[in-house]
Amino acid sequence: MNVAGLDIGSLTTKVVVIEDDTIASSGVIPSGEEAESTAREALAQVSMRAHIDSNGDLYIVSTGIGGKSISFAQQQKSITTCLARGISRLFPTARLLIDMGAESITIVKLNERGRVSDWLGHDKCAAGTGIFLQQMAKLMQMPLEEMAKISLNAKSPAEISSTCAVFAESEVISHVHRDPPTPREDIVAGIYSSLVSRVMALAKRVGIEKDVAVSGGVALNIGLLTTLEKELGFKILVPEQPQLVAALGAAIIAGENIDR
Repeated sequence: MNVAGLDIGSLTTKVVVIEDDTIASSGVIPSGEEAESTAREALAQVSMRAHIDSNGDLYIVSTGIGGKSISFAQQQKSITTCLARGISRLFPTARLLIDMGAESITIVKLNERGRVSDWLGHDKCAAGTGIFLQQMAKLMQMPLEEMAKISLNAKSPAEISSTCAVFAESEVISHVHRDPPTPREDIVAGIYSSLVSRVMALAKRVGIEKDVAVSGGVALNIGLLTTLEKELGFKILVPEQPQLVAALGAAIIAGENIDR
């Protein structure tokens, strides 16, 4: 039997289909208002590419913020469990995972078996998440990709000290309208430094231990990753598709359930 993992996030829905212990297909689509209909659409698209009948013999495990609302899934698992299983498959040496999603930051500590030994999450404020970065990009009037590139040329990152997204926006605006204005690359570098400070505060509470890996859509941002590596003082492990880690973990768990 083929298996699938569904990760239902606030901005995107991710799917991984595994056939014979190998990833047959995967995909990411924007999340709609109805989690179940979006999940069905995503699963149908990915299954079609893998030449698998999504309405047929398919064991499904769901996770994420909307995971519990997927009626056609055989099981629902916590996001931390799925993140741990997914990153452990990709990087067996990982002992700490930093997941940066649209609305939350989750730090997961793993043991040598790739299981969760401790974790800590933050979703009380938009600051330090993908939505926060989207707000900043709109404020800076440039695409996220351009923000990431110009941050690498920063000479003196701007001071963005607020832990609140709303107040952080006010600080950015003040830098933009200074006379002379703070250079754009320094403002963006300051935004990333502010975000990384929140990540590091959580990671230190759990305990930083090598190897450190990242996941989530925000992990695609090269400017942020560079800032995080500077703060840690060493290289971090980055999957080719960091937004798929939880869905991969859910699919792995689905496969283990069938084997049992």
